[in-house]
Amino acid sequence: MKSFRFLRVIKFAILAAAAVAIIGFIVMQLWNWLIPGLFGGPVLHFAQAVGLLVLARILVGRLGGGHGRRMGWRYRMRHDWQRMSPEERQKLRETMARRCGAGESRDSGWK
Repeated sequence: MKSFRFLRVIKFAILAAAAVAIIGFIVMQLWNWLIPGLFGGPVLHFAQAVGLLVLARILVGRLGGGHGRRMGWRYRMRHDWQRMSPEERQKLRETMARRCGAGESRDSGWK
């Protein structure tokens, strides 16, 4: 049983390393194809491309996979919506329309 678990860990590590290598290579190729020609930026090596990929993932996204909290707000909103009465839903619609300016002319005030 332990050997099966060990083989799964090894297989996962190999697949993860292959994914990082492939995605790093793609990032490197895209960067070197676009950035030096468009903006006069530097040419990246593979390790720099992987570092850039990790930095972008840290700054823009999460390190973990899956939907996690990104999908949580949709679930909560749907759950709250379903618990509302028809009158509460209509009141929310009117409030949002008022906040978002629905029904108003876009060019009001502009001449």
